[in-house]
Amino acid sequence: MNRKVIVIGAVALGSKAACRFKRLMPDAQVTLIDSDEQISYGGCGIPYYISGDISNASELRSTSFHRVRDEAFFREDKGVDVMTGTTALSIDRDNKSVRIRMKTGEEKDLPYDKLVIATGARPRKLDIPGFDKKNVFAVGSLNNAIAIKSALISGKVEKAVIIGGGFIGLEMAEAISDMWEIETHVVEYCDQIMPGFVSKNLSIMAKKVMEEKGIFFHLGESVREIQGADAVAGVRTDNGILEADMVISAVGIAPDSDLALRAGLELSDYGHIVVNDRMQTSDPDIYSGGDCVTITNLVTGKPGYFPLGSMANRQGRVIGSNLAGIDARFPGAVGSFSVKTFDYALAGAGLTIEKAIKEGIDAASIQVAQFDRAHFYPEKDIIFLELVVDRKTRRVLGIQGFGGKDSGMIARINSVATLLHHHITVEEISNLEFTYSPPFASAMDIVNALGNAAENYLDGRLRPIQASEFLDYWNQRDSGKCFFLDCRAAADGLPIEEKYRKFWKSIPHDELQRRMDEVPKDKKLILICNTGVRSYETQINLESAGIKDTANLCAGMAGLRACGIEV
Repeated sequence: MNRKVIVIGAVALGSKAACRFKRLMPDAQVTLIDSDEQISYGGCGIPYYISGDISNASELRSTSFHRVRDEAFFREDKGVDVMTGTTALSIDRDNKSVRIRMKTGEEKDLPYDKLVIATGARPRKLDIPGFDKKNVFAVGSLNNAIAIKSALISGKVEKAVIIGGGFIGLEMAEAISDMWEIETHVVEYCDQIMPGFVSKNLSIMAKKVMEEKGIFFHLGESVREIQGADAVAGVRTDNGILEADMVISAVGIAPDSDLALRAGLELSDYGHIVVNDRMQTSDPDIYSGGDCVTITNLVTGKPGYFPLGSMANRQGRVIGSNLAGIDARFPGAVGSFSVKTFDYALAGAGLTIEKAIKEGIDAASIQVAQFDRAHFYPEKDIIFLELVVDRKTRRVLGIQGFGGKDSGMIARINSVATLLHHHITVEEISNLEFTYSPPFASAMDIVNALGNAAENYLDGRLRPIQASEFLDYWNQRDSGKCFFLDCRAAADGLPIEEKYRKFWKSIPHDELQRRMDEVPKDKKLILICNTGVRSYETQINLESAGIKDTANLCAGMAGLRACGIEV
């Protein structure tokens, strides 16, 4: 029987595994070890502590009944011994013991029956001059967050540079610029924010919202040097110097797997600890999970890396169950995520179109825009969703979205995320069942509309373009090679200025049949309406009339406005 369990790492996964096991085996001896004094905190809440939404750092360590999860809490409430300020130096697998160094400097060996490695990940460090200067931070722990907030409270920070436009970079940019009214610049190596997580179009929408709130973006740039004497004074990129009193590095994380490596456990090529679906390492008496392991990507079937707090908590419960003799499994993940961008949110699950193509899949993506509620309900928001599909099998590979943070967009993403590992098809998305009431949803929900659009595309009825492709055509509008057909009702359409008349015509969809002779036959037609629905119907009608060289603007004018494209 597993009477002695040691857990190395006491943040998310470690704490969950220890407490789950102790509930199942109250007589067992469980010891949590962590080199930090701050344990069992909600790391994903750090940006909201820095922004001031969460006033005190202790709230990130508190239970719902306002008890701080410290050593006394674990001992008195959970029956778990905690050793903070204690470093695990090595693992002796043959003798089943862990060598530790306590805060006093004393070293000793702790025996175990079963061991859990929950060492998480550490922030990647840029190999550039000046990274060690004062007021240069990474967001790797609660201590880092406290230091950042202390620097902000000092009132000496007027300009900040965030390196990295992923989750942490965007959240920190919002936190600093919104609450502290600090001029904030984000430098991102790739040509979009949230690279690898959302498509270029959706990233443009989120970037526009953040720019409207005063954040400056520098995309496709690399940071070469952090300048200053003792403290940071500026950041040198490919394109020049950005003045800065604070720099926050958010260039990703790497698994903290050194202890596992020294113990001879199997690691991936990228340094992640390899585990099976019971979260066992290559040593069956040692378990691991969270940000230091690789698990199965349920979309590709290949190893994946999903450093998410929600994942760590669920894996911790699986580990705790297995330690107690229950056969619990964690089959893998599809990588669901969400990130707040002021009053909006980006979210997704599964593969983006870029990742799908990189996997060698003949993939396509379809984007739609629709109200989150019945169009006649007075309060409503536009949601943008994008579906990634396999052209050959019609399998759904991923979904991403952008919309108001209270629009229900994330709930739509979640509805599809839970089904991705079942290899669902676009037809199943078309017929997915949703509750309906005008204050909450449309009779044909946007997810159903997304499935319908994907089905129409795969069957050759819909020939779409997205906002970026529209912009290419718009920039060629004087060439005479394309023509813009506005399918909106007169009440919705633009007044046609004289300078537009040679390349733009308004023919509302309900007038098309009797005005077919006005449609140019010798140019590529770019079809436009508010959200892409009426322009799709126009595309079908033109097709039946023998006019086939058409392209329908997905998400319509709503999508253009969201991307900041003015016509």
